[in-house]
Amino acid sequence: MTTRRYGILIMPAANRVYAEASVELMEAELEVFDRAVLGGRLEHIVPETIGGVPYITFAAPELSEREIGFLSNLSSLYALFGLNADGTLAPVPLRRLDRFDDDLITIQKYAGKTNEHFTKMLLNATILSTRFAAEMVDRPLAVLDPLCGRGTTLNQALMYGYDAAGVDIDGKDFEAYAAFIRTYLKRKRMKHSAEIVPVRRDRKLVARRLEVSIGLSKEEYKSGEKRRLTVVNADTTSAGAFFPRESFDVIVADAPYGVQHGSRDRQQHLSRRPLDLLAAALPEWTGLLRPGGAVGISWNTYVAGRDDVAEVFAKNGLEVLDEGPYRRFRHRVDQAIIRDVIVARKP
Repeated sequence: MTTRRYGILIMPAANRVYAEASVELMEAELEVFDRAVLGGRLEHIVPETIGGVPYITFAAPELSEREIGFLSNLSSLYALFGLNADGTLAPVPLRRLDRFDDDLITIQKYAGKTNEHFTKMLLNATILSTRFAAEMVDRPLAVLDPLCGRGTTLNQALMYGYDAAGVDIDGKDFEAYAAFIRTYLKRKRMKHSAEIVPVRRDRKLVARRLEVSIGLSKEEYKSGEKRRLTVVNADTTSAGAFFPRESFDVIVADAPYGVQHGSRDRQQHLSRRPLDLLAAALPEWTGLLRPGGAVGISWNTYVAGRDDVAEVFAKNGLEVLDEGPYRRFRHRVDQAIIRDVIVARKP
C-alpha cells in the first residue's frame, strides 16, 4: 500500500513556556491517537521545520475520513497538510468535533487558569486510554472534572458536544463559573435552561448544584436532545454522594498547586499534600467511573513523585498506563512547577 507524508502545523500558543514544550507534547499525543484508534499505522513521527515554521510530520497510508476526524482534534493542531514530492503542501480539510465557538475556551482570563491546549491534550489522552476510545467521535461521552475550578475542562468537554460535570469546594470559583456559562449561553442565544439549587441531607445544606441543559441547535433542543452540564460546590472527597455510580466515561483533573483543596482525616485535620488528596478522593472518583473508563490526572512533580502517584492509583484498582508516550507528557510550567500526567484505566 502506498504511503504518504503528512505535516501537522502546530498552533501558536500564547504561553511562551508551553509553546516551547508543545511539539514534544504533540508527538506523545499523536502516538496515543495512533495506538488507540489509528491501528498503529503512522510511521516516522518527527518534528520538522518547514518554511521556518515548526511542524510534526509522519508517514501513513492515505488517511480515511474517519481517521482525519480523529486527528482533527489533536490539542495543538492548527492545520493538516499532505506533503507532496515537489515540496508543496496540500491542505487536508479538518473534521473537528467542536460544537461551540472557540471563545468558550479562550474568553476566560484569570490567575491560575490551566492552559487550554494542555487541558484538551489531557482530555484526549484520557479518552483514548479507555476501552471505548473509538467512540470518541461517535457519541456524547460523559466527562467529570472533580477539581474543576472555573471550568476549563468542562468547557472543553462541551466543545466536543459531550456531557460535563464538575466538583469544586471553592464557592467563589463556583459562582464565577455559573455566572460565566449563563452569560455566555445568553450572549450566544443558545437554547438552554440553567439554575442553581441547594442540596440538602437531613435538612442540612451540604452543597450547591448548578444544573444546565443546552441545545446545541434549536432543533436538538426541541427534540429533547440536550447536553447536560452539572457543577457541584462541595468537597471532592464526597463526590460519590452527588452522582450515580459508574456514570462517567472519563475523569480528568489538573491537581491544584495552591491550598484551596485538601482532604481531612478522621480527626478532621486538613492536609494540603496532593498525595493525601488523591488517597482520599480516588475511591470516590473510581466508583463514579464506568468499567473500561479512564482517569487522567496532571500534577506538580515537585510536590509528589510519579511512582508515589502511580501507587495510589494502583491501590484503587486502576491499571496505570506507564510506558511509551505516557512517559513523555512531563514538561515545565514555571520555575516552581514541573507538570506530569498519569492516566489509568478501570478494568
